[in-house]
This record gives sequence, C-alpha cells and structure tokens, in this order.
Amino acid sequence: MHIGPAVVPPLDPDFVPAELWNRAYRARCGHDSGAHLLAIALERTDGTVSRFDTPVLPHVGENVALNRKYVERLVKFLLWARGGYKVMIGGDTAIAEMIREIYSPTGERKFDYDFMGTKVYGREMVVESRDVDAMPAAHESTMPLGRHLNGCRIGFDLGGSDRKCAALIDGMVVFSEEVTWDPYFESDPQYHYDGINDTLRRAAAELPRVDAIGGSAAGVYVNNEVRVASLFRGVSPADFDRRIRRIFFDLQKAWDGVPFEVVNDGEVTALAGSMSMDENCVLGVSMGTSVAGGYVAHDGSITPWLNELAFVPVDYRDDAPVDEWSGDRGCAVQYFCQQGVARLAPLAGLHFAKEMKFAEQLTEVQRLMAAGDERARRIYETIGVCFGYTIAHFANFYDIGSLLILGRATSGEGGGVIVERARGVLRTEFPALAEKIRLRTPTEKDKRHGQAVAAASLPALRR
Repeated sequence: MHIGPAVVPPLDPDFVPAELWNRAYRARCGHDSGAHLLAIALERTDGTVSRFDTPVLPHVGENVALNRKYVERLVKFLLWARGGYKVMIGGDTAIAEMIREIYSPTGERKFDYDFMGTKVYGREMVVESRDVDAMPAAHESTMPLGRHLNGCRIGFDLGGSDRKCAALIDGMVVFSEEVTWDPYFESDPQYHYDGINDTLRRAAAELPRVDAIGGSAAGVYVNNEVRVASLFRGVSPADFDRRIRRIFFDLQKAWDGVPFEVVNDGEVTALAGSMSMDENCVLGVSMGTSVAGGYVAHDGSITPWLNELAFVPVDYRDDAPVDEWSGDRGCAVQYFCQQGVARLAPLAGLHFAKEMKFAEQLTEVQRLMAAGDERARRIYETIGVCFGYTIAHFANFYDIGSLLILGRATSGEGGGVIVERARGVLRTEFPALAEKIRLRTPTEKDKRHGQAVAAASLPALRR
C-alpha cells in the first residue's frame, strides 16, 4: 500500500508512519466483504490480560502479506507496550499459526520470543489459536506508585551515559548531582555496583540520616530484581545471574536494610510528570540514551504493563533502520533518542568520527543548534515530525491526557523544535487528537530534579 504523509520528515522522506499504514489497511477491510474480527490477547504471570480487537482481511492471495505486516506489527507493539508470555489469537487459525512461526525459537522474532519468555516472565513464550468466543476479556489492574516524600530520602536515576541523584528532606531537594559513566559494555559487575553505591554515598553525605532509597533505571525490574536491562548488556549471563540480578538487594543490605525500591525509568518519568502537573492519564516519553516510556492511569496508579517503548515499531517501510540489539526494523529506539540523532546526522551533512560516542555526537549537534546551524535544526525537525505521527499511533493503546516529553535528546533549543513539529503533525493529520492531547515539557526545576525526586518518593517508610 502506498502511504503519503501530509507532513514529510525532512531527512527521512521514506518514513512510513505506522498509524497511516494501519488506517489504510483498516480502510481496505471496510471495503472487503470477507473482512472479519481478530482478537489479540496477552496474558502476564500475575493473571492480568490485555486485549486488542481489530478487523482483518481474508487470509488469502495478496492479503497474506498485508495481514502479516499488520498483525505481526500489532503483536510486536502489544508485547513491548503491554507485556505478556502468552499470546492468544482468536478468529483466524491461519493468522495464529503465522504468528506462532514468527515468534518461535527459530522464527524472525526469536529475540522477542526469548526476551518475553524466559528473561522477563521466567517461562516459555507461547502463541495459542482460539475461537473468538473463547478469547478472554481484558483483565487489567493498577497499583499505587510512590508519592511518599516524608523523611530523609535518596533518589537516583541510572542512564546509559550518566547517573543522577538527589537528596531530599521532607520533599525538599537539598542536593542533586549528575555523574558521567559508561556502563553499556562494562563486563565487570563490580563496576556497576561501585558506581551506583558511589552515587548513594554522595547524596547521603548531605543528609543527617538515610530513611529510604528509591531509584529508576532502564530495563525490566520485578520486585527490585533485575530481569533484563540494557545497562548491563556487557555482563556475561553467568555474572548477571550471580551479581546483577539481585544487585539492588545487595545495595539495600549495605545500607542497613532501609526501604529500597527500584522501578523502570519510564514509570518514574510518568510519575514525575503526574506529580509536577497534578494530572493523571499521563504518558511519559524520555528521549535519552534510549526511549523510556511510562504511564500513569486515570486513578493516579500504574499498570503491570512493560511500556518498553524503545522497541515498539513506528516505521513500516521495508528497509527501515535496524536496531542492533533486537535485529528488528523501524523501532522507536532508532528515531527518538541519541541513537536517532546519530543516525540522522550524516543525512544532514554532519559527519563525526566513527569512534565518537552517541552521547558526544548529541552534545555536538546541540552545540550546533544553539549556534543556529540549519543542519542541526533539520535533525530536530525530522525527529519532531516522526514523533507527531507516532503520538497518534500511541493513542490507540494509551488513553493520553498529557504527554510529557523529556530526556537529553530534548535539551536545548532542539527540544522546542521537536515539540512544535509534533504539534504541527497532530494539527494537520489528527485534529481530534491535537485537541485532546496536551504536549508538555518539564520545567527547569523538573529537568534538574524531577526524575530523582519521583524516584526518591517510591518507598514508603516503615511504621
């Protein structure tokens, strides 16, 4: 299907927005008498279930390729946004079998099969075919997160290029700091332990005592246990199980067993936005080393969803950029973080040395943007246009009142360009969403302290 966006990304003119492709597909369903209902349900180990219903074309002839792209990309999005070890496909046995082959130990999505199965949920991922009538209904849950500010607290945030921390006394920040580090390819678990502990010591030095410690980091964390995280990708599987999986339990023990909570940085991003804006239905997207996502529901709680938005598909062209970790094409990590800036830089005419790290390239692009360089501006314009279309795609899966946009890639004048171009896409292509969704950026105070303060609020004090 030919897709022509009304707003073309300056440096990425072949970008095929997922939302426009899906709308064209569903329009075709509306003109095909053989189109029928397909239900997709994902079950998690806590028994909660997410469900997504959609029309699909008859699975014959030229429709097979269209169904493959449409349904597989939906399943991929749902897996990384919602999470689940069991995928149930109801309403079409042939499509269910196709998804089972793709998401298998030898299939095209073997990375996702392994990640969602043993690494995240501790059991084999399965794909089941069912009749529509036998499909489970959605069964979601919410849980409170943070908002505790009493006592002397430390909050920390672990990124791929820096560690942030803050010391708080009854909600007031008395100290904050950012320390550069490079954890991605560091194989020694002690490097990670010592780096995090150093950050805690620096904050503790500014407090009369430490009552609680809260942290955020990229990855999947279940009850403070590290299930999988790109921060520790350099650690061998054996050392990961031996030293990293329970690293935060070891740190808690070293800090006299004070209440200690660590969650995904995307959830803390959304919590920080909800706290600062005093709003709910907040989707937070942090464009930093990677793309972190988090969601605060209508009641101010969070869900058991994964919200790993770095790996959701946003570009449906066949030759979209490849994510080096998962091997998949067109995922958000190649568009909305420092990797995206580095990918677009040569297309804008900016050529950096091969050994120059992504974080350093981003810093140089920000410097050029501040100096009025049009090449740098086109990078941010491209990110903003692509993000505008992606917001419309996100709105199919999240009830968004406010969308908080932050992270190192949005610092400086470029961040304003990203937001304005995204707003322009919404106004042009999706006016109803432009009216509903408020695009927000953090205040200077929130930029400095917001994430660490929200992280510090995670643990409740013991009575």
